[in-house]
Amino acid sequence: MTRIAVLGPTASGKSALAVALAQRIGGTVVNGDPFQAYQGLPIGTGQPDEAERAGVPHLGYGVLAMDEPVNPGTFGEKVRGWLASCADPVLVTGSGLYLRGIWDQLTELPEVPPELAARVRAWVDILGAKALHRYLKAVDPQRAAALHPNDRSRVQRALALYLATGVRASRLLDGVDKGVPEGWRAILVLPGRDRQRERVAARVRKMIRTGWPKEVAALRAAGFEADLRRLRPLGYETWMDEPRSAGARIILDTRAYAKRQGTWFRNQWPEIPTWDPDLETMEAAFEKLGI
Repeated sequence: MTRIAVLGPTASGKSALAVALAQRIGGTVVNGDPFQAYQGLPIGTGQPDEAERAGVPHLGYGVLAMDEPVNPGTFGEKVRGWLASCADPVLVTGSGLYLRGIWDQLTELPEVPPELAARVRAWVDILGAKALHRYLKAVDPQRAAALHPNDRSRVQRALALYLATGVRASRLLDGVDKGVPEGWRAILVLPGRDRQRERVAARVRKMIRTGWPKEVAALRAAGFEADLRRLRPLGYETWMDEPRSAGARIILDTRAYAKRQGTWFRNQWPEIPTWDPDLETMEAAFEKLGI
């Protein structure tokens, strides 16, 4: 069995490469992005549509109920099930932390007392995520650097872990084995900085034209606003809170997020070969993977 992981920032072109790889080996594309796994978020999370899937089997997209919480460990278990159900899977993800969960490379996280978790949530409500992000940066700069200041749920989780244990979340989340697991081949899709910024802007504008604002409005009308605010997929709260300036704001936030994604992958797995879709051919990617 061939197992391939296609990694990279949002809008880098990794989904297109995953489809091409699956076509080449007769495999199945398997989703490793937690937000793309949820139902009702196809546009804003960038779930591949039928044309983009090009007839290739895809697993793990739009399958989770909005009220089903996941974390790197539980989601990793789900993805491992999807991987085991198909021959020659091509995993695609932009989340390095959730990839750790998929590859079973996370330490066991301690339980946070419910009263402490509730207290930290209250702090976020009162002070805002940005204020708590500054506090997180003071006690755990490594974890703070991996999180957007507006990433409410992950900022509060990191702080709650630190307050409950006295140990930095970055240390608790550190992988047991940092290498690419045996039996896997991986490639990092990494456009040049300027092209990556252009790709992000083009993708967000396409999402808007395709109907992202209507998607958000429909979810709110169906009673899912609380779930969106709890899950915090990138851009959705911006549409709910700042609709007039949402497009420009989301482009800026997504560019910053993509930069952090690329930095995380390069730092965590420096041995993985990189591929620039704007300068190199698909064949070059195949050669780097040895297929």
